[in-house]
Amino acid sequence: MENKNIVFGIRPVAEAIQSGKQIEKLYIRKGAEGQLMTELRDLAFRHRVRIQEVPVEKLNRLTRLNHQGVVAQIAPIEYVELGDIIERVPEDETPLIVLFDGVTDVRNFGAIARSAECAGAHGLITPLKNSAPVNSEAMRSSAGALNRIPVCRVGSIRNTLKALQAEGYQIVAATEKSRKLIYDADLRQPTVIVMGAEDTGISKEVLKLCNEQVAIPLIGSIESLNVSAAAAVMLFEVVRQRIGD
Repeated sequence: MENKNIVFGIRPVAEAIQSGKQIEKLYIRKGAEGQLMTELRDLAFRHRVRIQEVPVEKLNRLTRLNHQGVVAQIAPIEYVELGDIIERVPEDETPLIVLFDGVTDVRNFGAIARSAECAGAHGLITPLKNSAPVNSEAMRSSAGALNRIPVCRVGSIRNTLKALQAEGYQIVAATEKSRKLIYDADLRQPTVIVMGAEDTGISKEVLKLCNEQVAIPLIGSIESLNVSAAAAVMLFEVVRQRIGD
């Protein structure tokens, strides 16, 4: 049975891009040439669709039909704009957003989405590059949360954080390098929680833009939590503070 979340063939993929379909990833056979392929690459670039050049064997695993060297992975959700997330926050609620900086594991992405939805977060922000795709595995890991919580993809984390700060949000980074504990931060105000890559954490550039850097206290010998576990701790400290307010 063919995967319903893929489109293949040069013209069908081009039509999917032009019609506004949410293309999660575009796979093109390595070395593929020709005028139509060049036009497809240009179209993908204009629409900010990520291209990944792969061996033909990869494409053959995605579909057994004639793919012409092109397979597109369609996102199972509709992404929203940053302004949509901000505007949709109910007037009687304090905004809470989670921003991903380099989280590439789809299961962690889905698990964080699940915790965020359970904690009442109003949206997720993920970069166009160096981020986990929202695919069927991420959907399963989220236990349906990705169908309920808005997701925004952005080209620049830096510009996004500055825009959120201009809207009155504080940016809080979760990092084990901080001496300040999460319990000492005031999370009762509009907040963006930043979660970093599984191996390297939050980038230095992003850390510089954060209003707060906080750590989760650890007693054992392991130096850090899995990013999805850390996100859950962060999110439910927000809940604890706001419920107790």
